[in-house]
Amino acid sequence: MISLVLVGALVLAVGGCVCVVWAERGGPPWVRTVATVTLAAGELVRLVGRNRRRSIKRNTNSGGD
Repeated sequence: MISLVLVGALVLAVGGCVCVVWAERGGPPWVRTVATVTLAAGELVRLVGRNRRRSIKRNTNSGGD
């Protein structure tokens, strides 16, 4: 079951990347929409990862001497 979810996530990620490349070359409107959603999701993941790293760093540095 988990492998099926991972394969589905991989298919969505690859499909999103294909749509980003296709939209760069002037694809149809639905491709541009999928590309926009893919880029926004990637930006969201990047921001969440950055905040998580800051939170972890802050927690490890806040210990007493």
